[in-house]
Amino acid sequence: MQFIDLKTQYKQLQEKIDKNIKKVLNHSLFIMGPEVKILEEKLAKYIGVKHCITVSSGTDALLASLMALNIKKGDQVITTPFSFIATAESIILTGAEPVFADINPRTYNIEPSLIEKGITSKTKAIMPVSLYGQCADMDAINKIAAKYDIPVIEDAAQSFGAEYKNKKSCGLTFIGCTSFFPSKPLGCYGDGGACFTNDDKIAKKINEIKNHGQNRRYNHIQIGINGRLDTLQAAILLAKLETFPMEAKARKQIGERYTRLLKNIKSSALPYIQLYNKSVYAQYTIQVDNRDAFAEKLKQKNIPTAIHYPVPLNMQPAIAQTDKKYPIAESAAKRVISLPMHPFLSKEEQDIIVKEIIEALD
Repeated sequence: MQFIDLKTQYKQLQEKIDKNIKKVLNHSLFIMGPEVKILEEKLAKYIGVKHCITVSSGTDALLASLMALNIKKGDQVITTPFSFIATAESIILTGAEPVFADINPRTYNIEPSLIEKGITSKTKAIMPVSLYGQCADMDAINKIAAKYDIPVIEDAAQSFGAEYKNKKSCGLTFIGCTSFFPSKPLGCYGDGGACFTNDDKIAKKINEIKNHGQNRRYNHIQIGINGRLDTLQAAILLAKLETFPMEAKARKQIGERYTRLLKNIKSSALPYIQLYNKSVYAQYTIQVDNRDAFAEKLKQKNIPTAIHYPVPLNMQPAIAQTDKKYPIAESAAKRVISLPMHPFLSKEEQDIIVKEIIEALD
């Protein structure tokens, strides 16, 4: 059984993917080839924003966005302690300091009511993460940001395809950033990412930053990064984007079926999706007691699991803000475990997983 089944996806899209790859091999424009621009246009249309700027990874999407906002040493960015390291890492790479606000115990996303008390004169951005495929409460966050005239960057690495009040993730804030890492809802065959915005100046700046700060060839008006998306990855994403809406729908159906089948399970907490949200279920994550023993029991039945994430960011050695406590994030980190989740998970496989979970928790 696969935790994420990329092989089945490739087999279903093989003809289109192979055709797109061959086209790139034939024209040999491997950097900034025509597929990149076509993909950006299609992605912008899908999200419903003016600009999409593709980049080399989700991390570089965050970094380029922060750089475009002139975030620098001495600045602070408010974010969640419960995320992948890239969220805080991108902030630190600019020289700024991540300031954490604890999470909502049901959604795992940053708790808006805790953001305001972290705002100081040094706060230059707020970076909520739409974790596990569900958008954070962006209206509440944007309202706080507007009060203090602070831009919001959505870290939507796990929520491309999700919706918040009938609007697409990545199009909910000043800048939205996503990842096309292979295991993401929309993934390429390497690293990739994108930034989304309606602001012309920010779009232009991110576009320059991702290409070594150039506004034209060999004219570098700012320090940038080598953050371009490869043409081959753009070609693969173009093929996958055609069927992505169907895959997102399948993810939602599979996630909701998990919840129906597991609703009577004791000693576990199931995903809670807010009524105005449509999750893309990048992961289906539950909480259990005695997590290691639970995972071992499933492993013995050939059911893979994963932990997203076992160590809060404030407790990571590279960040080490251990003097500050975030009890909800720290509690979740000890109990969360993710189950197999992908658009091709069959009902038969899901039934087996549920059966073994019931036995493992008995």
